[in-house]
Amino acid sequence: MFTFLSGRPCLDLTTTLQVRHREQPRELLTAPADVTRWLAEARYGAGIAVDDAGLRRTVALRETVHRLCGRAGSDGDRAQLNAFAAPPPLVPYWTGTAVEYRGDLGQALSTLARDAVDLLAGPHAARIRECAHPDCSRLFLDASHAGRRRWCDMTACGTKVKSAGYRQRRRVVEVPDAPSLGSPLV
Repeated sequence: MFTFLSGRPCLDLTTTLQVRHREQPRELLTAPADVTRWLAEARYGAGIAVDDAGLRRTVALRETVHRLCGRAGSDGDRAQLNAFAAPPPLVPYWTGTAVEYRGDLGQALSTLARDAVDLLAGPHAARIRECAHPDCSRLFLDASHAGRRRWCDMTACGTKVKSAGYRQRRRVVEVPDAPSLGSPLV
């Protein structure tokens, strides 16, 4: 199951490779069907056909976006992002009650690349953060008023970090019983 907590679709795509800083990160896009499912869950089109080449293209876009959002991108990454954004995007279709996006994989990747271009070239680029939880490497958009958000999601990573800090402080405060000054030593 995919999670969408990052605040932008292009950042959500980068989280399909989890715990990047670990020796063995967790890849969520291992087969073409995984990309089809991610796109459907992200509401970027149901049933988009993806083959092995499409899986490789999706992973290439994901890694390009991650490098650029992590400030480690190059001119080549910027050129590759622009190439992904060049084809026409997905077409919105209003059903009367909702908006569905229709198109093929190239259009879906173009839409995601355009989201990344908009984010990176806009005023919120400086608000892209990496989660501070040691077991999370999710990029997210810090939309907090103060701009000091540290975790991708307070109910998940934030609570874990705060609870661990609380337990650590409790261990430091709780010292074994020592004899009181007025008690006789035996």
